[in-house]
Formats: sequence, C-alpha cells, structure tokens
Amino acid sequence: MKTIKDFKLESKRVIIRVDFNVPIKDGVILDDNRIVMSIDTIKYAMDNGGRVILLSHLGRVKSEEDRLKNDLSIVVPRLSSLLGTDVKFCEYTRGSVLEGMVASLKDGEVLLVQNTRYEDLNGKLESGCDLELGKYWASLGDIFINDAFGTAHRSHASNVGIARNLPSGIGFLMQKELSVLESVRDNPKRPYTVILGGAKVSDKIGVISALANKADYILIGGGMCYTFLYSLGYNIGKSLLDSDSIDYCKDLMNKYRDKIILPVDNIVSSEISDNSKCELTNIDSIPSNKMGLDIGPRSIELFESYIDKSKMVVWNGTMGFSEIKNFEVGTKSLLEYLSKSKCDTIICGGDTASSAINFGYKDSFMHISTGGGASLELLEGKVLPGLEIIEK
Repeated sequence: MKTIKDFKLESKRVIIRVDFNVPIKDGVILDDNRIVMSIDTIKYAMDNGGRVILLSHLGRVKSEEDRLKNDLSIVVPRLSSLLGTDVKFCEYTRGSVLEGMVASLKDGEVLLVQNTRYEDLNGKLESGCDLELGKYWASLGDIFINDAFGTAHRSHASNVGIARNLPSGIGFLMQKELSVLESVRDNPKRPYTVILGGAKVSDKIGVISALANKADYILIGGGMCYTFLYSLGYNIGKSLLDSDSIDYCKDLMNKYRDKIILPVDNIVSSEISDNSKCELTNIDSIPSNKMGLDIGPRSIELFESYIDKSKMVVWNGTMGFSEIKNFEVGTKSLLEYLSKSKCDTIICGGDTASSAINFGYKDSFMHISTGGGASLELLEGKVLPGLEIIEK
C-alpha cells in the first residue's frame, strides 16, 4: 500500500484525513492523544512543501445542538502549538469561502476544515458516503492521505469518497497501527487474553465471536457483562441489559464457558454520579433497585490471575464508568497491574485509551491504538473500507 513517502508533495494540495475526534467537556479537550499522533504525518507534508488540507469529524451531528457543541475549531490552538505554526481554519465544509482559502494556501501552510459531519445534517451525506460530496472534497486537492485509523472501518465521504477520486496513500499513524495490529491478528503470543468492556454487546457481536475462536481467554466487564449474566439466569437489577443479545450471549456461554470469564462481584448504585451512595455486592445479590457500575475487588483479582497467565493482552472497553471517581477503580487497577506485568499489552482506542492516558499510563504499554472499533474489526479479520479503497 502506498504511503505519504511515495508522493512528491511540493506545491501539491495534500488532503489528509485525520482523526481529531477527541473527548471534550465544558469546552476543554480532555485527551489530545489523537491530535498528537497525527503530527508526524502533517509535519512531513509541510516540510516537503505540501499545501495541507485537514479533514476530520468530531462527535455525531444529528441536530443543530450537536452542530454547535461539535465545532472543530476547538482543536486549532492545540494543533497550532504542536505544529509550531498558525493553522488556518475554515468554518464551512464546502462553498466559495473554503475554495478561496484552499486556493490561497502557500507551500507548507495548513488549513483545517470544519467538522465533516456537519454534512450529516443534510441527509447523512458524510457518514452515508455521498458520492458527490466525496467528489467535491477531492476536487480541493491533488493527493489524498488517509491517516485516520479510528474511522478506517467506516465508509464515509471523507475517506472512501475522496480516495475514489484522487491518488491515495496512508500516513505514518495508519502505517504504525497496521504494523502492530496485523501482527497481533496473524501471530499473537500465547496465552492470548482479550479484555472487553463498554456498554452494549451488540456493538461487539462480531468481534466476540471471532476472538472466541482466536483468544485463549476473554474477560468481560463494563456494562456488557450484565447481558451475559442475565443470560445465565442472574438478577441484574437495573443494570444495563442489551435485550436483543440475550440469546447470543447464552449461546456463547454454552460454547465457551471455560474461555469467557465474567465478574464475580461489583460496585452498585442507584445513580451514576460522584455523589452517589455505592455498595459492594456479589454478582448474585444485586439489589433490584440498583445497577452495576464497576467490577469489584474479587473480580479484579480474578482478572489479574488471567493476566498472570498471559503473554499478550488486548483490551477494549472500560470496566465501569471510569470517568467518574466512584466507578474508576476496576479500570484503574487493571491498568496498573498490566503496566507492571511482563505481557505485551495493546489498548484499543476510545474510553480505554483515554483512561490509560489520563491515569498516567501513556508510556506503559506496547501500543495504545487511536481506534476502538477499527482495531477490533481488524483483529476480527474484517477488511476496513478506508484501507480497501486505497489498496485498490
């Protein structure tokens, strides 16, 4: 597959699809790792005389309220600081203002375009990979570089749509992600353990089935563990239940009972807040008016015992609401334990990566991926549309 180094960039308009979908709270970027990881590719294009046009999404945009809170201009100060230059920003995703700003770019300058998902307000043109939108964005450039691993599993106008219309390659971040994750997919060290958390089972149905065949152990926490427990007959109180996946979970437990490991205790509460009153219970005694929001100490010890057996661990999805202090212990404890273990650990994107970085473990693991869904689908063996179009 071609990389950015295979192109002559001088005086060329280089469109780079980056992933600046960073977590934001009260107007503050909580984790800038995705911005930081994009810098090498952007600087290479700048240093080689490219006229750089950056495209990224931020959040989901389904309403005017979403549009206002997901304004991509919030990343400009941090990006400018990291690049050591003033990054230009266009508040429009198309039109004469954008075209004029692109036309006025000089060699080595950088222009960030407004959130590509603003186009979803007009009928999901971005996330639906509208052909005309992809062709329009492609008309702004001469070369397309996809460096947004976090969206490589999606067919969007800003990746697949543009790549259909321009000479295309991948950036350094994408190259590194593929190198690490393809190695794990094709030849994992054994025993190989996968830790899965997060909310809904349905979000990970494909990957659980695929990894159940490939991994030696699968440790399941987070909100998704309660659907598995419910399928085994446990009363889960008001804990998260993915009703559509109950039969699927029951079938998986029948097939892989010795391989799929579930929590044995948990922290429960009636509300999700730092001020909520918490209680430690066994999995078989969750009060009917409360919900499980983190794994308990015996579950942490159980999961650690499987980490001790492992030579490779892949982790996607937190063990509880780790952004809230009352429910961070499970995630934080396993991160600390893994940081001291001898196994190769890969943290797969999203909330898990943010937790690892915010809790101080940024440099403690073999790899922290910028993609959650993309990394899981790659490990599952799926073809990623954002890469397939470039290979073709």
